Amino acid sequence: MTTYDSDNIFAKLLRQEIPAEVIYEDAATLAFMDIMPRSDGHCLVIPKTPCRNLLDASPEQVAAVAGVAQKLAVAAKTAFEADGVTVQQFNEAAGGQEVFHLHVHVLPRHTGVALRAAGQMGDMDEIKANAAKLRAALAG
Repeated sequence: MTTYDSDNIFAKLLRQEIPAEVIYEDAATLAFMDIMPRSDGHCLVIPKTPCRNLLDASPEQVAAVAGVAQKLAVAAKTAFEADGVTVQQFNEAAGGQEVFHLHVHVLPRHTGVALRAAGQMGDMDEIKANAAKLRAALAG
């Protein structure tokens, strides 16, 4: 197994070396908006402790991230009046993983609307507005 890189972008985000539009935080996890959103409301959940992916995560890390992903999926469905939610998690380069810190994508979806192409920067004003919608839905 490859070693965890403490200079990956999510590790830097956790150390607040780079900004993030945070929508949820607890003792074990951090959830924030994806800056290259494939749908309105696309967000990510990560553990606050180091692990590359599902393959080396502890059961506690997996449980914490999964619980928050579920909470965000429910909030995203409400906030964006979505018909459904796609939850994605990739492991190692061959599995599609690009950032080697465990993370789960939560994407609100609407019937008949395709995901946007990957790798395209989003509009930060829209991302901030979508974050506010998610925070409001989380607050109830």
